[in-house]
Amino acid sequence: MDRLKSILKTILPFAIGVFFIYLTISTTSAEDQQRIYEYIKNADSRFIILSLLFGTLSNLARAYRWKYLLKPLGYQPRFINSVLAVMITYIANLGVPRSGEILRATTMRTYEKIPFEKGFGTIIAERLIDLVFLFSFILIALSLQFDMIWSFLKVKRVDTTTLISCFGVLICGFFFLRYLFKRSQNPWVLKLKKILTGLLEGILSLKTMTHKIPFALLSFFIWGMYLAMFYVIKWTVPETDSLTLVQILPAFVVGALTISATNGGIGIYPFSVGLMLSVFGISKEAGLAFGWVMWSGQTIMVIVIGSLAFFALPLFNRRMR
Repeated sequence: MDRLKSILKTILPFAIGVFFIYLTISTTSAEDQQRIYEYIKNADSRFIILSLLFGTLSNLARAYRWKYLLKPLGYQPRFINSVLAVMITYIANLGVPRSGEILRATTMRTYEKIPFEKGFGTIIAERLIDLVFLFSFILIALSLQFDMIWSFLKVKRVDTTTLISCFGVLICGFFFLRYLFKRSQNPWVLKLKKILTGLLEGILSLKTMTHKIPFALLSFFIWGMYLAMFYVIKWTVPETDSLTLVQILPAFVVGALTISATNGGIGIYPFSVGLMLSVFGISKEAGLAFGWVMWSGQTIMVIVIGSLAFFALPLFNRRMR
């Protein structure tokens, strides 16, 4: 059963990505596919390089920010190890979603002697901060494009009562599972509680860290770089260069949400971004080209740097001994 779950975690997200690639191909004519290819072929490489630079800066800032979470726990890892561990995270997530976070904590346990539970707890704390920023961008996008989104929901016949009912069911389900979890004496549940205690200690490092302002500034910088690396891609496709930041923002949010749905957003990322850009009058071909240029550039960067990180980690740490 565990082996089956492991296989499904690997294959299912990839299958979703392949489905969206198939959907993209099947819904575009040969002429449209040629236009998409021409858009990608003629994309301005200067802005692709600039996007990659912004992506690299965000990764370096994430690695540096991590030390503020680890320091209250009594650990001060070398910056180079933090950088390499972060890059390994991204390339691992291309294979199995969310496996990178586990590998990142394992890497720091191996090379910096940071207990897995505590290291993983700080990574979860990071992800919580990322979640706050993502929801903030969602709220901003919703407020700026409220009329368009509400019109779409009305067309789909989704009313306020339905939305409130769905939210209520989720809240009730959460408290019911929480009640069962607290009362259970199952050995597996007790083991899970022990692990969660270690994770909680890592998460609470947010509260005990002494450099909250630098941490917050780095968090804003990281997400600013995420937005910037997405925004500059608009100049790689002639039809999208007139898009404003307000119009780019919903596509950025959708792209960020789809990254976690499959192995690094394969297939679904370009499809979803292109679909969102079409709302603002961008042709299907130009929107798909925008999504593929953005996804391809970042994915190639992750594969190249992540692969180098796997080799560099043991070599670097052997020299430091």
